[in-house]
Amino acid sequence: MTSPAAERLARPLLVFGGTGQVGRELITSLDELGPVVAPPRSTVDLTNAGALREVIRTTKPALIVNSAALTNVDQAEREPALARALNETAPGVMAEEARRTGALLVHYSTDYVFDGRATTPYAEHHTPNPINVYGVSKLGGERQVARAGAPHLIIRTSWVYSRTGAGFVATFLRNVRDQQTIRVVSDQVGSPTWSRSLARATTAVVRSLRTGDGFQLPESDWGVYHLGGSGAASRLEIAHEILRILEAQLVDGAPTIVPVSAAEFAAVAPRPGYSALANPRTQRRFGVTLPSWRSELARMLGVVE
Repeated sequence: MTSPAAERLARPLLVFGGTGQVGRELITSLDELGPVVAPPRSTVDLTNAGALREVIRTTKPALIVNSAALTNVDQAEREPALARALNETAPGVMAEEARRTGALLVHYSTDYVFDGRATTPYAEHHTPNPINVYGVSKLGGERQVARAGAPHLIIRTSWVYSRTGAGFVATFLRNVRDQQTIRVVSDQVGSPTWSRSLARATTAVVRSLRTGDGFQLPESDWGVYHLGGSGAASRLEIAHEILRILEAQLVDGAPTIVPVSAAEFAAVAPRPGYSALANPRTQRRFGVTLPSWRSELARMLGVVE
């Protein structure tokens, strides 16, 4: 019988964005497949194409996973050149080098490539129409990746959350025990996605493509795949679900949730009002889907294992 260690790839798995919500989880989940290399931002400037190419050529990876991006939507609106550099140009460079080195590229994109006018979840075949700089730059990244001619999976996801960081769920959890009133946007809907589940699902997809000391993906399977938490919810629904799950732990009582409109927050960049994702291509090709957002939220909060 072949030992688990012997089944690991010899060639490295290169992860960009390893300090982010998804990147941290990817480092753990991909480790079962082979050695993971996740260069920190201090050693590779993604806005420097030459430095980025050098890292990839030196590493000679079997797989490149790009979870790095400028995800602060308002910052992207204020700094469009930086958004384009990180979200559009850098993924294109990665794709060119993936083609050159024979690596499979997995690149994460976003539900914000859609305009939010839908009333049912967006599937992979729906036409993007971003309404902010962040969405425009991420769509540009998708197109750069597709244009480069490397084997690639573009994974669009939605409303990624974890216990840490600056996202809605992490911020709400920090506020829930020390604020009596919390204002929450009620008129934006997405598909909440736990970063750990997204990373593990990505690893399952990649594992299915393993062959020898690399990965093979037929050209007919290149392209866009959606992978978001099953179902749709507003941030207001997420907030109420967190309070329901944590009810027994809130010994001093739960804060009052005050619904507000997105317009009341006066954000720099507009957000799509509805950007929930359907995942038909991912389910059909890889048999991978994520559980309901409610069950995933409970697991993340440690209520369900």
